[in-house]
Amino acid sequence: MSGTMDGTRRQQRRRGDTRQRIQDVALELFAEQGYEKTSLREIAEHLDVTKAALYYHFKTKEEILVSIFEDLTRPIGDLIAWGREQPHSLETKQEIVRRYCEVLAGAAPLFRFMQENQAAIRELRIGEMFKHRMLGLRDILIDPEADLVDQVRCVSALFTLHAGMFVLQDLEDDPAKRRAAVLEVATDLVAQAHRGAVPGA
Repeated sequence: MSGTMDGTRRQQRRRGDTRQRIQDVALELFAEQGYEKTSLREIAEHLDVTKAALYYHFKTKEEILVSIFEDLTRPIGDLIAWGREQPHSLETKQEIVRRYCEVLAGAAPLFRFMQENQAAIRELRIGEMFKHRMLGLRDILIDPEADLVDQVRCVSALFTLHAGMFVLQDLEDDPAKRRAAVLEVATDLVAQAHRGAVPGA
């Protein structure tokens, strides 16, 4: 009986490994040559598997992309859920910014792909999914009673982190230094917005 269970576990692990390999190779190809120009056949060829073997896991390119997005951005959903349970304090907001910075670093290849394939993303499900996640983070960071300038500061904190990944690469080669700099600016923006929304804070 235990031999059968071990066999089943091994089979599930192999299946999980194959799914991960498909995601990794697909994302690499999507990033290199663009989503539209990459075919399922090419992904299968790079994996050295048949198209039928690929279909066992994913029926379409979009299914692969959605699975990558869901796996790599799950921490954003967890962060939103955590933030909703916390007091609406400056410490909470700055912790959200710090953790979001870590999420971006961990999912850098996906966000780089999204940045470079914006037209395709708009047409796909993950565009709407990402927008929903961003609105979730925004709603936790923003004080509803804050004036518009301070609300913009909070949203700008999130986009400062995005800029650190894509726009500022030529300013600093060291990703750790770049991340520290953009995190400092993002947390400053949130602190300014919080002081504006809570006089005397």
